[in-house]
Amino acid sequence: MTNPSLRHAVRALRRAFRTAFFCAASFSLFAATLTIATPASAAGDKTLVFCTEGSPAGFDPGQHTTSTDFDASSNAIYNELVQFRRGTLDLEPALATSWDVSADQRTYTFHLRHGVKFGATAWFKPTRDFNADDVLFTFNRMLNADEPFRKAYPTSFPYFSDLGFDRNLERIDKVDDYTVRFELKQPDVIFVRNLAMAFASVLSAEYAAQLSAAHREADINQLPVGTGPFVFRSYQKDALIRYDANPDYWRPEDVKLAHLIFAITPDPGVRIQKLASGECQVSAFPRPADLDIVRRNPELTLISGVGFNVGFVAYNTQHTPLERVEVRRALDMAIDKPAIIKAVFAGNATVATNPMPPSQWSYDKQLKDAPFDPAKAKALLAQAGFPNGFDISLWAMPVQRPYNPNAQLMAQLIQQDWANIGVRAKIVSYEWGEYNRRAKQDGEHDAILYGWSGDNGDPDNWLGTLLGCDAVHGSNVSKWCNADFNALIVKARSSPDVAVRTALYEQAQVIFKQQVPYTPIAHSIVSLPASKRVKGLLFSPLGSHRFDGVWLE
Repeated sequence: MTNPSLRHAVRALRRAFRTAFFCAASFSLFAATLTIATPASAAGDKTLVFCTEGSPAGFDPGQHTTSTDFDASSNAIYNELVQFRRGTLDLEPALATSWDVSADQRTYTFHLRHGVKFGATAWFKPTRDFNADDVLFTFNRMLNADEPFRKAYPTSFPYFSDLGFDRNLERIDKVDDYTVRFELKQPDVIFVRNLAMAFASVLSAEYAAQLSAAHREADINQLPVGTGPFVFRSYQKDALIRYDANPDYWRPEDVKLAHLIFAITPDPGVRIQKLASGECQVSAFPRPADLDIVRRNPELTLISGVGFNVGFVAYNTQHTPLERVEVRRALDMAIDKPAIIKAVFAGNATVATNPMPPSQWSYDKQLKDAPFDPAKAKALLAQAGFPNGFDISLWAMPVQRPYNPNAQLMAQLIQQDWANIGVRAKIVSYEWGEYNRRAKQDGEHDAILYGWSGDNGDPDNWLGTLLGCDAVHGSNVSKWCNADFNALIVKARSSPDVAVRTALYEQAQVIFKQQVPYTPIAHSIVSLPASKRVKGLLFSPLGSHRFDGVWLE
């Protein structure tokens, strides 16, 4: 920009925007104007552009459940007390340097890291380091509906509830400024693993107090402040999210980029075009058909691994006639899974039988799928009183995921399979945030295409989070609550003996196959296309995208 008049005009405009923001301008206006006022950063040696598939619903990880939300928030802006070492399922210290567990698995004491700073932003300048008050605020707002911040800003915390934390967490105590203690009502041997998940990202109590004083509590979900490797700068919905490196990050060796940009690009074909042209250096969720394009390009590479995931079609067991197990079995038997693997995944997946991937310990190898048998499925429906079938809605995801790279095509194939037994399925879709809200909170769907990438490496993450009674109003989109199944899951959480837990989970998987709350479709191979200039980027078995420790050559 060489025109002096233009420079002065832009500077004046920036001052006006800053003044408007601090006079309580709305977040959406602030994000859009800040993006307009700042020239777009070209992807240079220290700016990495990630072509992601969708807009996050917000930036407070506790309020959300999808990888789109977590990539944009917890993986960039925040830290948890403990975390998974990049590229693995191994735990390592994060905001807590160590922890102690009582013999009865009910008391967990965390010793906190000193000298950790929250990132400074235009809307918040921290005056103190991270301490126990931040941990107490983060979890008490989820635990206690009468907590002042939660009362002023009532919202739900779905993952916290899905895991039963709202019922099992007795209290959280501040032992001193750098020690906190969690007391549970019942033993939970996976408690620490669960605290490494995104929903447990630690927020600033000081920032929350500032928001409360200004009566702007909802900004905690729109203008985030964290201790993570990057500092949030601006967001333009359906366009860009901008981050800068956190100059005070407590692991400075992991911050090797000056700037990080999420270029929100829903069309997978456009994402690959942007990658090939150099507009972005990493691209999320490629279609199987795009993999050969990447392989043929000498400037690009594929970072691949066996997916820790499962894609499925779930049946809303609270809707008629899907509450009847014989109906669910008929729908299950009518689906041609190998045809779906060939058409949707181009062979880059294996047929799923169980509600967890084969690499998960306690996977029951003895279980077998019901045979693909449309004639028997039609006979089952007739026996159940539906000789002419019935009408049903089938929801198809609007985004690509490793466990389902083309939900519209999968829905069409299942629609045809069900038509062969007289079931008339109407395909429905919504914007991703709306899709999740309507399904998880309101249960509007009949059948729904969904899936899961493991969050913590434990069997409970598949069986409890997706199928447990505590999760019926959250990630359990089957709305299935089976007392016998649930008792096994609860019992498994209380035993430190892996052999005992394995036996319980195997019994639970048998009940799952008998009751068919959902039909497992596929476990996919996961590929992440990237420029060869990108270094340090690791395949994540958890399906997340992390850019700490990543740099450009």
